[in-house]
Amino acid sequence: MDFDLSEEQNLTRQAIRAFAEKQIAPIARELDEREEFSAELTRKMADLGLLGCFVPEKYGGSNMGYISYAIAVEELARVDASQAATIAAGNSLGIGPIYYFGDEKQKQEWLPRLCSGECLAAFGLTEPDAGSDAGSSRTTATLEGDYWTINGHKIFITNSACPLTGVIIVQAVTGKHEDGKPEISCLIVPSDTPGLTAKEMKDKMMWRASDTGELFFDDCIVPEANLLGKRGDGFQQMLATLDGGRLSIAAMGLGGSQAAFELALQYANSRIQFGRPIGSFQVNAFKLADMALEIELARNLLYKVCWLRENEHPITKEAAMAKLFCSEVMGRCVHHAVQLHGGYGLMKDYEVERLYRDQRILEIGEGTSEILRIVIARNIGVSGRAI
Repeated sequence: MDFDLSEEQNLTRQAIRAFAEKQIAPIARELDEREEFSAELTRKMADLGLLGCFVPEKYGGSNMGYISYAIAVEELARVDASQAATIAAGNSLGIGPIYYFGDEKQKQEWLPRLCSGECLAAFGLTEPDAGSDAGSSRTTATLEGDYWTINGHKIFITNSACPLTGVIIVQAVTGKHEDGKPEISCLIVPSDTPGLTAKEMKDKMMWRASDTGELFFDDCIVPEANLLGKRGDGFQQMLATLDGGRLSIAAMGLGGSQAAFELALQYANSRIQFGRPIGSFQVNAFKLADMALEIELARNLLYKVCWLRENEHPITKEAAMAKLFCSEVMGRCVHHAVQLHGGYGLMKDYEVERLYRDQRILEIGEGTSEILRIVIARNIGVSGRAI
């Protein structure tokens, strides 16, 4: 077993860290305060090859692999979760479905534009009444001649309502199976399609510089050829897409944990109380030791799962484990970091305050911690059904 990263992977970390510290860090707080999506930063990240990380060069991708992709998201999240979210969703939820399930024409039409940063793709899954229960989607797509007519409502969709949004992958009910269960398919819907309205969602607690949209489909018509893969395969496509997406969220949790640890360590070594650094008190030293321990475990788990993905092993259980563990590790790390900062940790002048807010979504998006425990239970042989 070789735990060394390759030279290319180490160079990826160095390059993305340098970019994030130089280009993102100086404006991250301002973008967060203004709730402003930055198309300029997104294009710069695309120029670094961060869109299309697992896509072959013939489609415009950088093909750096899943380990390097996780490292890149990790390094972005260490500085700003909003920019990491833009890249994570742009890859796993936007580019991923088209690359893995699209036909050659669909790939040729969309992947070069998405990988270059000309535009972004989003995955229209969540609905007001269909969150964890994604199979209860009410958005419908009816085939009439050579066209699909889509009607419905999506919410909390990343990269779906910004100036760069170019296409939405929409999960919709396209009929019924013989057993009466809904037939679910995915459709490619360009953002300028008549009948599609995108509304930017504001007043978020977290990822305030990331775009989140609410989508309305009112007799939205797309060609029959915009079906992604086979009719009725949408639910399985969604599950596979979430497997990859969970690696992205895990990487965000890992990067955020690292940032919280570094800020906490620096503060604990410089803050003087009772005549000595607060880090020298055992109760605080143990907090830092626990953070370092869990970050090491999280990094090893995530990189292993990314290696499994690169080598085409099934990862449903492992991706759920990585996302669950990394997101909850960040929760514990930011809690310790704020506690070590005391009152200063509650002020926006200190970066740990934003980390504390940005962590919270990691236990909700791409499968809640509760759902992930159900996924893991089902895959380790627990009898019966937990849901």
